[in-house]
Amino acid sequence: MKYLLYLSLIACFIYGCKAVNKTTVPIKDENLEALKRNDTVTIVNEEEAYEIIIIEPGFNFWVASQARPRGYYSQSFMENRNHLYVIEWNQRVLQPHRYSPNLYELQINYDHVTDYGYEVNYLLYNYFLYFQRTYKQRLGPFVPRI
Repeated sequence: MKYLLYLSLIACFIYGCKAVNKTTVPIKDENLEALKRNDTVTIVNEEEAYEIIIIEPGFNFWVASQARPRGYYSQSFMENRNHLYVIEWNQRVLQPHRYSPNLYELQINYDHVTDYGYEVNYLLYNYFLYFQRTYKQRLGPFVPRI
């Protein structure tokens, strides 16, 4: 009985000494917080009749806080990478028994000959980086680095 009492006291002591970390980081940039709440990116070019919609929680925040700035990569670099990533992505969409259909839901209609412009290639390239890093996937021979 004495040991049971000691064990109970020790358990209460350990539980009571458990560190509680309730520190909050002050919001320094309200724009980044707004990006966390808005999880949809839409780019529309009515002249070329294409539209890109990215619905991914946290993607806007990731682009604003961690991705390389616009102008860091050349458009041709991103077009080449996007072409390779889209091929692999579409192959995985067509193999739901092998790859999770929750991750690879829809095919991406990306024509490597079409000039989509810098912004579309920038966001698509960064989405592929975000996707690979977040879901621990590898869409090509390149390690997804920022």
